[in-house]
Amino acid sequence: MAAAGSAVGLGNIWGFPTQTASNGGAAFLIAYLVLAFCLAYPALMAELTIGRHGQANAVSSLRKISNTPLQKRFAFVVGFGGIICAGLILSFYAIVAGWMISATVEPIATLAGSDTASTWLSEQSLSRNMIFTAGFIILTVAIISRGVEHGIEKWSKRLMPALLSILFALIVYVMMQEGAMTGLKAYLVPDFKSILDPELLVSALGQAFFSLSLGTSVMIIYGSYISKKENLVSLGAYVTLIDVFIAFVAGLLIIPAMYVAQAQGVEIFSATGELLSEDTLVFQVLPALFDGMGTIGLFVGFAFFALMSIAALTSSISMLEAPVSYAVERFTMSRVAATWLIGVVIALVSFTILLNFGSLFGLVIALTTKFGQPILGLMCCLFVGWIWYRNSLLNEIKQGCPEVATSLFWKIWPWYIKFICPIAIGLVFVSSIVG
Repeated sequence: MAAAGSAVGLGNIWGFPTQTASNGGAAFLIAYLVLAFCLAYPALMAELTIGRHGQANAVSSLRKISNTPLQKRFAFVVGFGGIICAGLILSFYAIVAGWMISATVEPIATLAGSDTASTWLSEQSLSRNMIFTAGFIILTVAIISRGVEHGIEKWSKRLMPALLSILFALIVYVMMQEGAMTGLKAYLVPDFKSILDPELLVSALGQAFFSLSLGTSVMIIYGSYISKKENLVSLGAYVTLIDVFIAFVAGLLIIPAMYVAQAQGVEIFSATGELLSEDTLVFQVLPALFDGMGTIGLFVGFAFFALMSIAALTSSISMLEAPVSYAVERFTMSRVAATWLIGVVIALVSFTILLNFGSLFGLVIALTTKFGQPILGLMCCLFVGWIWYRNSLLNEIKQGCPEVATSLFWKIWPWYIKFICPIAIGLVFVSSIVG
């Protein structure tokens, strides 16, 4: 549940619908689904297996399966690179999560009759963004300092079902509004000519890795917390299925809601058909939808954004866990001291992005999610496929699944991550550069 909580977050409900709307709707959806199961799931299995075998932070776990000094140096680059990537993702993630918390508080200010506070909470400003970003990071640090079982797992188990319930209720409401069917068609009926567009494929691959927290050392760390009795094959499949399902459901809400908002006079697309304000799309479309509900919309808006803030929290605590676990094990720091120190560093990076929002926000997102995560995920596949001895790898997976040696998974997965994943990810990037 902690791993699923990490996977389910703003990547599903903020990132996926935005990327879908920006990259051809249904064509992006198909590319995302194919890449999630054909490339992201095998990479997820590689990271979980490395983590459970190593029983340590990402750098130490990768070094345990290395056989030469050169491989151990490579292990440090991949593991530490993932930690840096996780920290950078959290720095922009905290900003978006701050927007979510602000949108949660705004209906309360409206009900209290404070128009000034309501306006401040709903409009982009440096002061608002700084305050709520800092608040979100402090909340993340407070939970992480309590550890996985008492912090992450407890929150994930309680709050994910509530998020699903409100998503489905909102979908039913949206489908009854004018313009919803046009949005549903854009989401589910693909233009097959654009599916192989290199830019679309890079975005879909990056979204699959971002959504599953791959290439950031997070899943290696969560793998280290998994009992040897657990079936890694089915556990990885469950996490992937939950993540993809939540993203698909979020698309069923957000994409039709865009067209509902457009029918109500909200400007969504430019004259040339391009999406306006990609980064803040959700914060334009959904408030317009809730406004159309009248007074009850204030309560629905509060519940939705509150649950979205919680979904953001389950992912952010996993991203902070990556550098914290390394600092605790490598430098023998106390968990509380390491968490607060790293939290302060990430807050400073977030504030730097906010002060240079126009130039840094999109750049950090592109560097980490479109390039950093898939490349680091590919490196983990190379470790498992080419460096880790096959018998040792099989013995690790057999501990929770004794029959795996004769399964279809074992007949396909080892050579798949050895050849197919690196070649496929490499081809996607080469085609994007050439394009």
